[in-house]
Amino acid sequence: MPHSSRQQAGQAAEQHALEYLRGQGLSLLAQNWRCKRGELDLVMLDSDTVVFVEVRYRMHADFGGALGSIDGRKQDKLVLAAESFLHKETQWANSPCRFDVIAVQGRGHSGQALQWLKNAFEC
Repeated sequence: MPHSSRQQAGQAAEQHALEYLRGQGLSLLAQNWRCKRGELDLVMLDSDTVVFVEVRYRMHADFGGALGSIDGRKQDKLVLAAESFLHKETQWANSPCRFDVIAVQGRGHSGQALQWLKNAFEC
């Protein structure tokens, strides 16, 4: 798949995840939040909890699929980016936090089942 269409598929998956989470009662704090330490796909608020959401899109389930793609190095990068977010967005600094992963697999996500893994890993 060419880079731009893969990027479009990833953005579509992220949008699908955002709409799904909003439907579950979460509200958006930030999208594609970037810092020197990395990027956070979605930062959501689930009642009083700040939720850092990594959206993973994979065409096929090969190599463990979307959920299998969050290795220790990726987790460390997410934690560092989340710490930067909380440092800059001080109103959330004392809120409980968690890391969720949303996995979208296959083509054409609207109507596509997604997997929402709450508390995907501890930090």
